[in-house]
Amino acid sequence: MIRVIALVLAGVIGFSWNVSAQMSHLNKAKYISTLKVVANYKLNDSEIAEDVDKLREHKAFNQELSKMLKKIDNSKSDNAKNRRIMRILEQAGKDIYNELR
Repeated sequence: MIRVIALVLAGVIGFSWNVSAQMSHLNKAKYISTLKVVANYKLNDSEIAEDVDKLREHKAFNQELSKMLKKIDNSKSDNAKNRRIMRILEQAGKDIYNELR
């Protein structure tokens, strides 16, 4: 009887841990998605749209941006720089999400 209770309890704890981990990943995705959508929306803001268009055509800026993106790698999430960038993006997305809620 005690073994059955222990097994059921272990299963419940394992299940709740799995659900918690899934929710954490969903929240990360929610915050990153919020950041992306709001950033894309604000790029069309009349105050900066013209400057954004100029930057898109600016070769030196595009080369610099491309060089910076090479420093991060989506396939290597254990990289310290990747983790820092993700933390920054998640926090910015969370702040925006909470501000607009």
